[in-house]
Amino acid sequence: MTQETSSQAPVKVAIVGCGNRGSIYGQYALLSAKMQVVAIADRSPVRRKAFQSKHQIPSEHSHESWRSLLDAPKIADAVLICVLDRLHKEVAVAFANRGYHILLEKPMATELSECQEVYQAAKSNNVMLAVCHVLRYTPYNRKVKEVVDSGILGDIVGIQHMEPVGHYHFAHSFVRGNWRNEKESSFSLMTKSCHDIDIILYFMGNKCKKVTSFGGLSHFKHDRKPAEAGDAKRCMDCAFEPQCPYSAKAIYLEPAKRGHKQWPLDVITNVVDIENVTDALQHGPYGRCVYECDNDVCDNQVVNMEFADNRYASFTMVAFTEEICVRKTRIFGTRGELVGDGDKAIEVYDFVTRKKTAFEPDEVSDNLAGHGGGDMGIIEAFVDAVATNDPSLLASDALSSLDSHVLVFAAEESRRRGTVVDLDAYRRENSIAY
Repeated sequence: MTQETSSQAPVKVAIVGCGNRGSIYGQYALLSAKMQVVAIADRSPVRRKAFQSKHQIPSEHSHESWRSLLDAPKIADAVLICVLDRLHKEVAVAFANRGYHILLEKPMATELSECQEVYQAAKSNNVMLAVCHVLRYTPYNRKVKEVVDSGILGDIVGIQHMEPVGHYHFAHSFVRGNWRNEKESSFSLMTKSCHDIDIILYFMGNKCKKVTSFGGLSHFKHDRKPAEAGDAKRCMDCAFEPQCPYSAKAIYLEPAKRGHKQWPLDVITNVVDIENVTDALQHGPYGRCVYECDNDVCDNQVVNMEFADNRYASFTMVAFTEEICVRKTRIFGTRGELVGDGDKAIEVYDFVTRKKTAFEPDEVSDNLAGHGGGDMGIIEAFVDAVATNDPSLLASDALSSLDSHVLVFAAEESRRRGTVVDLDAYRRENSIAY
């Protein structure tokens, strides 16, 4: 791996949470001399040891807990917070109060009042806060935004946006995994799709007035369990497993046998091989039957939004798809229509010329290519913003993140209550102050 050189001194970062997301962002330090990982905190000794070796971090800067890192002498300019969702507020506020610039994995927090606390902590301490709305940083969405801002579509009057989560991705993350249960994490519109709501706001360019939402847990529950599965609680013991679309053996064990080492296998075990994957399926949460888990989050949800000047947007999040997180977007303007496949194809139909024009986004780098290049985009922008003390380099600041989170919470309120939620009234009711 060749490291990109830099004439500027590296931005020194600490990473709290050395799991999947922390490892991905930490990888940037191995690709570019602009960033250096100088301290870490993680409860897993296996992950800490791997990080120390990869980034040559002395033992005294490797911490078992984020509190230990917080209390240690400050040797970093910024902190990358990649812990479980329920910890986001406490960790982010604490490090903001110590004067760290913050890259915070989405969501901002799991309660609306906590989002407000995170925003106020960043604002009062004059630190940059970049919540990982990675969709704003993909070459694809940057090109869509460029087309929208160019005016060739005319006035934007409507947006349709859909996230196909992927059938086995949903089973992995939201039925068996860390984001399956609201009490342990949050509702799925927040944990999975808050950056979809955010990208709609980004394209629309102003605040939402009203929102309504419908959704529920359609399939992954005990009463939908196939009769042929009997009383089996795990895929390893199930007679129906070969016919099940959500078989843990098919999702994890078969790829392991083919030599696959990456996601989602590296989530279920620290050492990816057939023996450890088998053990994880026999004894860990990822081997459970999808109809016998303690999941309660929506697997199918729609959100409808009203903006000023009779402009509208709709969003669909659905688990039951072949594609994984390759969003589909249609934007309707008074002079043209944009259709995007979420990957490379962006096509605009001009109502005047009655011709179609294709727009090509920049190529996604092979390095940090996750989220369509959004992973590379956000860590690069954050590091540059900290290095130059220029928050304008960030596509989303603390205020825009708070505003998009308010909309997500309001949408969930609508789903639960079965009502249309007025956003101005909702902000007043929840004492949201910008």
